[in-house]
Amino acid sequence: MRLTFLWVVFLMLAVPVLASENQLLNVDTRPGASVQIYYMKSDAAKATVVLLPGGAGGLGVKDETPTSSNFLIRSRELFAAHGFNVAAVGKPSDREDLDFSYRVSANHIEDLRHVVSFLKRDAGLPVWLVGTSRGSISAAAAAIAFCNEELAGMVLTSSVTSIQKPGAVPYQALEAIRIPVLILHHERDACSASSPQEVARITRGLKNAPVKKEVFVNGGGSPTGDPCEALHWHGFIGMESDAVAIIAEWIKSPRP
Repeated sequence: MRLTFLWVVFLMLAVPVLASENQLLNVDTRPGASVQIYYMKSDAAKATVVLLPGGAGGLGVKDETPTSSNFLIRSRELFAAHGFNVAAVGKPSDREDLDFSYRVSANHIEDLRHVVSFLKRDAGLPVWLVGTSRGSISAAAAAIAFCNEELAGMVLTSSVTSIQKPGAVPYQALEAIRIPVLILHHERDACSASSPQEVARITRGLKNAPVKKEVFVNGGGSPTGDPCEALHWHGFIGMESDAVAIIAEWIKSPRP
């Protein structure tokens, strides 16, 4: 019995423990401003994904944990299960609503630059931006502004495509992006700001991306509420695991 106990102790010391931790943090960005992130970190991670939700941009934090129903925020554990560090990005301390115009503003880009810099320093891993809905505007604007030096790649989901929306992804300077880009959209997305028929404009605009791929899905079920909200096709309702798997596998091996 004593020998068995000592053998177990030996194995515990010989095999490294892959620790993980979740933290709600405030990252200082601009003078007098900080950005809230929910950081899920694992010693086994090979990359960090930065989740940029849509809508007003909040995480809906209660008891130190995000409760937002946004597709990316409610799927954060799925991203972690695929072997990524996960940073869900909330609003800056000086802003109540990340509206369309603000998502292409200098202040917003500066906030994201500081968040990405913090994550790269902390984990020393490649960083990918993953934006959904209005978050796709943020991701594209940041990738353009960063001059392709700070990011490993980008994923755009349920992208804002309407020319009537400031910062709509197809009308940004996408030719400046020189990192891999995945575009994921639901065929039945009924949001007027995110028409599936306009997604091809994004793909065509990414003239200098070394790798780009456009993927349409048609799974899920039981959509409810506003077609531009998180619990409709726009938010990949009922197929979260499949959508995250597509994103995760492509990040691990980008290909056309």
